[in-house]
Amino acid sequence: MELIPAIDIRGGRCVRLVQGDYGRETVFSDDPLAVALSWVRQGARWLHVVDLDGAREGHPVNDALVRRIVQESGADVQVAGGVRGAAAIDRWVEAGAARVVLGTLAVEWPDAVAVAVAAHGDRIAVALDVKDGRAAAKGWLETSQMPIAELLGQVVDAGVRHLIYTDISRDGMMSHVDFAALDAVRDALAAAGGHAGLVYSGGVTSITDIIALAQHDLEGVIVGRALYDGSIDLPQALLALATGDGT
Repeated sequence: MELIPAIDIRGGRCVRLVQGDYGRETVFSDDPLAVALSWVRQGARWLHVVDLDGAREGHPVNDALVRRIVQESGADVQVAGGVRGAAAIDRWVEAGAARVVLGTLAVEWPDAVAVAVAAHGDRIAVALDVKDGRAAAKGWLETSQMPIAELLGQVVDAGVRHLIYTDISRDGMMSHVDFAALDAVRDALAAAGGHAGLVYSGGVTSITDIIALAQHDLEGVIVGRALYDGSIDLPQALLALATGDGT
């Protein structure tokens, strides 16, 4: 299981939100590229980079900065935020993003996901951003009427191989992991006949959480605030994952 630091960018700065609320922002750095390089120096092999302004506006906003992280960090980078069409997907693939994450596009235009997978295969991921059992969209500012099981069925049919499940109620809350909710998503994925890798995000607070998640057949875990406030030390967490020791 990969441990993936999150780098959320708003107004050119590295920030963390609470439950996706743009009014509850903490700024951690004015230099997201330096943050990316620091995580890589500490052992990260993947980064999850989100253009929060892009997610809100519906098109890439901090794209020049995100592109520098993709091309200069030395890590495999998942890019998310404001990717709402084929042109944006193509640009990120051409820029070298390891994965391009589709959120709103998957909820509102599911046929476009199948087209993207046909064009780019393994480099397409879909965000399962869950609020009250339903899929959130547009930078989490809206909650659709689509149950998450329905979205899962659609993306499985589209051939998506990587899914990123975020428990919005726990994101940025330092409230640990709701394993019952995670297992429900895994069961829904199995019922849909999907064999996609699942990445978890939301509420990861301790190395113990990470070790427990490693027992749930996950492809990766995204960690944000706990890394930035020091609750989780990245090298120690990577060592714990390698040895299976969360003490």
